[in-house]
Amino acid sequence: MSFQMIVLMVPVFFGLIGFAVDLGRMYSARNDLKNAANSMAQAAASRLIGNEAAIENAQISANLAIDTSSGRGNLYDFGGGTIGQSNGNLNSEAPQYTYYDSASAAIGGENASGGEAGATTAKHVKVLVRGEAPLIFWRFLALAQEGRLNLAAQSIAGVSSPVCQACGIEPIALQAISLDDTVDFGFTVGTRYTFGYVCNGGPNPGAIANTAQRVPYVLLNKYNEGANVLADETTQAYRIGSTGLVAGTDPTYACIRINAEENIWTNATPNNCNQNTVNNITRTFLCGLAARFDSSTVPAACNAVPESDVVLGAAPQDADITDLDDFTAYTGNTRRIITVAIVETASTAAMPILAFRQFLLEPSAGDVTLNVNDANGRFAALYLGSVMPVRGGRIDGCAITSGPGKVVLHQ
Repeated sequence: MSFQMIVLMVPVFFGLIGFAVDLGRMYSARNDLKNAANSMAQAAASRLIGNEAAIENAQISANLAIDTSSGRGNLYDFGGGTIGQSNGNLNSEAPQYTYYDSASAAIGGENASGGEAGATTAKHVKVLVRGEAPLIFWRFLALAQEGRLNLAAQSIAGVSSPVCQACGIEPIALQAISLDDTVDFGFTVGTRYTFGYVCNGGPNPGAIANTAQRVPYVLLNKYNEGANVLADETTQAYRIGSTGLVAGTDPTYACIRINAEENIWTNATPNNCNQNTVNNITRTFLCGLAARFDSSTVPAACNAVPESDVVLGAAPQDADITDLDDFTAYTGNTRRIITVAIVETASTAAMPILAFRQFLLEPSAGDVTLNVNDANGRFAALYLGSVMPVRGGRIDGCAITSGPGKVVLHQ
């Protein structure tokens, strides 16, 4: 190659290098924005639970993904850009949120059904984030003389079809009121029920005040004998009552599956009804439920739980502990919402799981928490149906048309 040709090719080589550098930086910034949009959409969708505060709470949760005050917020352009803020010569617009009542409406298309939704009907969210990426070499082109490029990323997330396997829920097997009703199993949305631990013989304990009727329940056996952290059995019962089943690689202890058979917690077998007492594991589980209302103090009946302070420190109480008859007025952080398994009969025999349904824990009459000392393991809960996505699970492997889903990305 002649010297003249080399001289002529030098600008071309530099141009190609500059093209690659700017293109790589553009794709890096675009991917950062997309990752932020995905995180924000999933966080927002997890708070679409059908109450009046749903959209406000959804946006608060989504914005935590880009909150840099903790040093962990999502940034873009190699960590140099703050999403939703100006940074030197570069600007990023505040994220835009749009809420929908169906996945097809959120995704759009000719055959889309549904439309934009309000707080009590929204189940899907579209998040749009924008930012500017700097240009080093392309700025010498006429179309990029300002030295920056506008980028945008969009993400859609929402609640999936009903899960067949639910993870992170509460290990309660609640007896169906009616098997003829395959949607609500005899429960009525907005009605308060007494959950009462199964007992042997009679007479059966009655319902507590301000509830429609007593419904029997048992604790499913989710005691992990191989646990290395918080390994004591009572501590595990307390932790599960406080936070739900603990995430892990083994679904045996973290999940419950429809159509699978579950057994009662070995040391939570029922006592005789006329003894007016429940086993220690059940009472400890109730201690964990009570911590969802008040994590600042431990009731005397719960003082013997090892490492209870560690459990409480990891699980702050609900932001709304008021007595509610109307779920749409609930403004809390979802700590009082429990997801339980529905079974034909709550008993000591193996129990096939029929479905999952959700309830709002209610404080005992005249109190701000539930009564862990109830002689029959009773507490009140408002039936919700399926309002909140579960923390994890699978949607394959069963044929159901109703029940809680999980948060999924649509694109």
